[in-house]
Amino acid sequence: MKRSEINAIIKRAAAFTEEKGFQLPPFTKWTPEEWKTKGHEHDEIRDNMLGWDVTDYGQSNFDELGLVLVTIRNGNRQNPAYEKAYAEKIFILEENQVSPMHFHWSKMEDIINRGGGNLLVTLYNSTEDGGLADSDVTVNTDGHRYTVPAGTTVRLTPGESITLLKTQYHAMAPEKGSGRILVGEVSLCNDDNIDNRFLEPLGRFPSIEEDEPAFRLLCTEYPKAE
Repeated sequence: MKRSEINAIIKRAAAFTEEKGFQLPPFTKWTPEEWKTKGHEHDEIRDNMLGWDVTDYGQSNFDELGLVLVTIRNGNRQNPAYEKAYAEKIFILEENQVSPMHFHWSKMEDIINRGGGNLLVTLYNSTEDGGLADSDVTVNTDGHRYTVPAGTTVRLTPGESITLLKTQYHAMAPEKGSGRILVGEVSLCNDDNIDNRFLEPLGRFPSIEEDEPAFRLLCTEYPKAE
């Protein structure tokens, strides 16, 4: 991805979260120059990859297969210095975008439609070898537990949520004609380096062509404290 594209995506996302009345934490507004002044007192942000995260899954087609996220809080199973057992994110799905079919080995998560359009979540159980199972899927939506056939798509209107279990495949997209969506995620600790299993081989973090200075650093780019 070009840095100019990432900059524009972040600016658009920040404006949309504000429009929906969701206030982001102060560190999401720090410039690259400000980051150079931040000492070890901010290591939790660095070590747990809080902040901006833009991905095209290595496919160079962000408008259709991509996501912009902000990790707001996160624990760290690899580092005993961080005791949080939970994480929180928000992300934005544009109307023509898809978050591709994947599951998490360790993370259970609630996905919440925070506002905008309607969110479609397609569900499968996984097989032992990582494929799509043909078995019925247990669904949990806002205290309602029920069973649906494999491949069922659950529709979440603003305010509704779904609980996604460990190793439960899911893909997400806005309902056509309903507009972009601000999506919330409340989960167990998040580790995008080791906990994602995509059905099709995909990358998680983008390669970047530096065609202009960064507006905001991504969560993988923070300079180490002096």
